[in-house]
Amino acid sequence: MNQELIRIVENISRDKNIDKESIFQDLEAAMVSAARKHFGATPTSEVDIVVSIDRASGAIRAFKDEVEIDIRKLGRIPAQTAKQVMIQKIKADERDSIFAQYVQRKGEIASGTVARFEGGSLIVNLESRVEAIMPRAEQITGESHHPSERIRAMILDVRESSSQVKIVLSRTHPDFIRRLFELEVPEVAEGIIEIKSLAREAGYRTKVAVETLDEKVDPVGACVGVRGSRIRNIVDELGGEKIDIVRWSDSSQVLIANALMPAKVSEIAICFELGRATVVVTEDQLSLAIGKHGQNVRLAARLTGWDIDILTPTEYNKEVDRLTGCVKGVQEVQDSFVDKLLALGIISVLDLEEVGTGPLVEELEIEQELAQEIITAAEEAAKEATVEENPTQAEDILKQEKDKSS
Repeated sequence: MNQELIRIVENISRDKNIDKESIFQDLEAAMVSAARKHFGATPTSEVDIVVSIDRASGAIRAFKDEVEIDIRKLGRIPAQTAKQVMIQKIKADERDSIFAQYVQRKGEIASGTVARFEGGSLIVNLESRVEAIMPRAEQITGESHHPSERIRAMILDVRESSSQVKIVLSRTHPDFIRRLFELEVPEVAEGIIEIKSLAREAGYRTKVAVETLDEKVDPVGACVGVRGSRIRNIVDELGGEKIDIVRWSDSSQVLIANALMPAKVSEIAICFELGRATVVVTEDQLSLAIGKHGQNVRLAARLTGWDIDILTPTEYNKEVDRLTGCVKGVQEVQDSFVDKLLALGIISVLDLEEVGTGPLVEELEIEQELAQEIITAAEEAAKEATVEENPTQAEDILKQEKDKSS
C-alpha cells in the first residue's frame, strides 16, 4: 500500500481546493507521458501505455501493450517529465478551481489583506493565498491603505486567462453599498426592506431609496438603526462617505421631493415628454437643493431617473410669464391653453420648443397648423430669451442664421 501517495493527494486537494479524483487523473496522465518518453513513443505510434492508481491503497500499476511494467524503473529523465507534466496539470486544475469558486461569488463582498501596490493598483490577498487586484479607478478617492491592512471590497469581475485567473475588486461600485446594507441591516438581507434605487459618488455622497414590504417596519429607521448604529458602521467602512436614506414612492413627485432632502421643495412640475422635472424651492433652500458643486441635485436626478431643474419662485414666474406672453400672441389660442401646458410640465418657451408639435396635437387635441404656429412663436421667444440672458451665445446664433441666408 502506498499511503504516502494518498496523503500527498489529500494535502494538495485540501490546500488548493482541487477535487482528489482530478489529482489522481493528473498523476496517471503524467506517468503515461513519462513512460511514452522513455519508450520513444510518438503521438502517432501505436504503443499503448496505461497507468492506473488504486484510489484506496495508492498502488500504481502500469502496462505497455497490455504487459505490466515497473514505472519506478524508467529512470531520471522520464521522472523529470512526469514532474513537469504534473506541475502543469495541478496549476491548470488550481486555476479552474479558483475561477469556479470566485465566478459564483461575483457581486459579493470579500475580505482580504493588502499585499502591495503595483502601478497604482492594489494587490489584495484573499483566502487560500488567492491574489486579487483593485485598480485605481475602483479605489475610493482619498483612502490610503498599507500592507497587512484588512480590507473589504466587492468582487466586480472574474476573468480567466491562459496563465491565471484575474479577480477584480471594487470599493467604488454602487452595489458595494448595497452589499454593505445587506450585511448591516438584517431586514434588507431578509427582503423585508428593498433598496429600490441607489446613486453614488464614491468617497463623497450616496443616496439610497428604500421601501418596506411590511407596513410595521419603518424602512428609513431600520436602515439608520438605534442612535444611528447601523448607518454609522457603513459610513465608517467607507471612510466617512455621507449617506442619505430616503423613502421610496411610486409617485414621481413625492420621490423627487424625498430625493432632494434635506432641501424643502415648494412645487414640482413634471414633463413626461422630456423626462424632466422642474422643482421650485425658496431662496433659502436653493443652496441645499443644489448641494456642493451640484452634488445633491445630480445624485437626486440619478436616483429618480429624472432630469431635474431647480428654480426659485422668481425664476419660475419669469419663465411662466414669458410662456404666457408667447402663447397669447398666437391667434385662436384660448386663455386656458397655458394652464394645460403647465399641467403637461411645460413651463417655459424652451420646453415648448423642445417638445415640438406632437404632444400639442395628441394631448391637447389642437390642429397641426395651430400647433406649428405655437412652436414657431416659441422658437422666436426662445431666441429673444437667449439674447436677453446670454448675449455672447446670441451673437453666435445670429451669425449662424446670416451664414444660412447667404
